[in-house]
Amino acid sequence: MAPAFYLVANLLPESAEYGQVVELLVAALESTAPELEADLRYQQVRGPVQAWLTLADGNVIGCKLGYERKPGHYYSWLGGVHPDFRGRGMAAELMCRQHAWCRAQNYRRIRTQTYNRWRAMLLLNLRHGFDIIGTLQGAHGLTIVLEKELLPAT
Repeated sequence: MAPAFYLVANLLPESAEYGQVVELLVAALESTAPELEADLRYQQVRGPVQAWLTLADGNVIGCKLGYERKPGHYYSWLGGVHPDFRGRGMAAELMCRQHAWCRAQNYRRIRTQTYNRWRAMLLLNLRHGFDIIGTLQGAHGLTIVLEKELLPAT
């Protein structure tokens, strides 16, 4: 069966998908569950977190999370695809769906950050129109900051 894609408008701890998203991100990002849950709780206080999900057989196998940075500007925050499902274009599809939604919501710019060690994500961002706008020292090394202007849908 082909994977299903859908949007959760506000990923909350009580949502059905929350636990699976945390598990997926632990596997994909090499983070701990308590660290990810603390980050999610902190961000939820600031505003809703949207989650684009890919499911196979009822299980979350890919996700792309984001939130509004400021009016007109969106932050593509966390994402990943389960290692068993990589190389099938799911990350690109999740990114495209997120960007289409952002255009529909009238966001003008989208920003993301990554580390050099996640080269597949860095290359995916570059292929999809992001520009490197700077670097900063992050908790896990040098962070690459990327930004993309969202053109209106044609």
